[in-house]
Amino acid sequence: MTEELNYTIEVCQKENLRKIIDGIDEYNFNRVPALAKVWTPLEFVAKDKAGIEIGGILGGVGCWNGLEINLLWVKEDYRRKGLGSHLLKYIEKIALNSGATISMLDTFDFQAEGFYLKNGYEVIGEITDFPKGHKRIYFAKRFE
Repeated sequence: MTEELNYTIEVCQKENLRKIIDGIDEYNFNRVPALAKVWTPLEFVAKDKAGIEIGGILGGVGCWNGLEINLLWVKEDYRRKGLGSHLLKYIEKIALNSGATISMLDTFDFQAEGFYLKNGYEVIGEITDFPKGHKRIYFAKRFE
């Protein structure tokens, strides 16, 4: 005996996004009130003297005052020279001044595990063998 479905699953279109976001927001905020009304993007690029992009950081502060860092990149020639730490401290300072109380991010063991540990982040979880032979690591740092 099979149950007949009264719904379909389709590829999400741009016009569907708002309904989905509003739906989860309504559910979440009925349980834990938001501390901020909107996502505040914090996205910065570092350029050399010629105006060429040599690094950048993409993140933002969410409704419960958490800084979420989605991506940090430094051009190979500028790695291990302090630019990554400078970008990280820059976004953390702005987030802290905006009311953030914590920073969260993830990386892989072949990317920047030691870098984040050196910058005061603590491992809060990991997924082993993803990708195969490696691990994905989740970090957090509380602001004092």
